[in-house]
Amino acid sequence: MTGSTAGLAGSLKSMPKRDIGIKRRYAAERRFRAYGIAAIAMGIFFLFMLLYTVVSTGYTAFQQTHINIPVEFSEKVIDPTGKRQSNPNVLIMANYPVLARNALAGILNVDPADRAGLKAVGEMISDSARVQLRDMVMQDPSIIGKTVEVSLLANANIDSAFKGQIDLSVDESNRKVSNEQLGWMNTLADSGALKKQFNTGLFVNGASSRPEAAGVGVALIGSAYMMLIVLVLALPIGVAASIYLEEFAPKNRFTDLIEVNINNLAAVPSIVYGLLGLAVFIGFAGLPRSASLVGGLVLTLMTLPTIIIATRAALKAVPPSIRSAALGLGASKMQMVFHHVLPLAMPGILTGTIIGLAQALGETAPLLLIGMVAFVADYPTTPLNPATALPVQIYMWANEAERAFVERTSGAIIILLLFLLVMNVGAILLRRRFERRW
Repeated sequence: MTGSTAGLAGSLKSMPKRDIGIKRRYAAERRFRAYGIAAIAMGIFFLFMLLYTVVSTGYTAFQQTHINIPVEFSEKVIDPTGKRQSNPNVLIMANYPVLARNALAGILNVDPADRAGLKAVGEMISDSARVQLRDMVMQDPSIIGKTVEVSLLANANIDSAFKGQIDLSVDESNRKVSNEQLGWMNTLADSGALKKQFNTGLFVNGASSRPEAAGVGVALIGSAYMMLIVLVLALPIGVAASIYLEEFAPKNRFTDLIEVNINNLAAVPSIVYGLLGLAVFIGFAGLPRSASLVGGLVLTLMTLPTIIIATRAALKAVPPSIRSAALGLGASKMQMVFHHVLPLAMPGILTGTIIGLAQALGETAPLLLIGMVAFVADYPTTPLNPATALPVQIYMWANEAERAFVERTSGAIIILLLFLLVMNVGAILLRRRFERRW
């Protein structure tokens, strides 16, 4: 009894120490939880700031200021010599900006003899009016001599002023829009001739030195070509390599070396793949620069390690009992893999593929090295034609000096983020739709 009494007394003395230890563990858990919540809150804060900065700057790019005026397609301006029947080039070379300027000057009651006033009026209209009016005449020469209601793009400075992006309180000499032009702008707005419309040109136009006429149409086509090439090449090659390494390859030093190198390739900077593509596909194979095909091949090399790693992880997640049951019922190893294991791993494979494609869609550095930074205004009809990509277009616009390109840059970033969001949401939905829990 004496020994048990001493042990009980010792345990009672040690109780406060255990309580202190428990309190310390609880305090450590609370601190760790607080650190985790603080980290998440900080991440959400910076994400919010990023999205707010981009959206607040770029949402105005989805609207464009138009001037709706009746334009007289005067034969004296378009074909003063009357030679268009024998020489169609007369219609191409006509001075179409004068038609737009005269039409706007007539609405604003500007004296035709006032050269300074006519110049200021002409500066309110985008230079893209030349192409727009020329195309109208070339498509229907019968409009020569008639007056037609036309919606013309306003100049980038007028567009910025009408959107409230220019500080009009500063001295007239320090801004690109004069007080006279501001008065005309307000007059046109009050009459309904000047108004903002949805900017379809942002999605369909190609590259342009005029911000009001610039769009991401060519970049979208180029990105679509590249993503199609990456999907066609990277998915079957990556899945085939993963199946072999995971299901058929012997476990030895050679396969271990391959696995290590695949993991290392996934961490290689993307610009290195650009140097590889420049040397192999352009320098050695002789493929054209700025082509979507070269960009797709470079992004395929960059995406392959990601798809292989994701596919191997999906194959490992399939329970061994599935393999054993299939082999036990007489299936060959090939049948076991392709009839049982691969269909069950497909959600993870598709998720990894979409994430790899989303990563490739946002890459810029490798595309700069293979020449996709070129100024391309025409749509590429094939992957061998010159093209650019959406992230490269953003990079090019970010380097422009014009104020109006700032909103175009943020608008293009919004479009890219929406594409990435759709792809990542698709990956989540595919996983939830086909995922099986074991």
